[in-house]
Amino acid sequence: MRDIITLECTECKRRNYTTTKNKKNQTGRVEYKKYCSWCNKHTPHKETK
Repeated sequence: MRDIITLECTECKRRNYTTTKNKKNQTGRVEYKKYCSWCNKHTPHKETK
């Protein structure tokens, strides 16, 4: 049930992280606040395909 997703920085649009999510519990796109090494700060990261 868990699928691998990629997280993309909303400011610089770089794909920094991969994680898994349960598609049964979270049907929409997830967004986490994570550290971006190119922006050198914590920014929102959204799920991409």
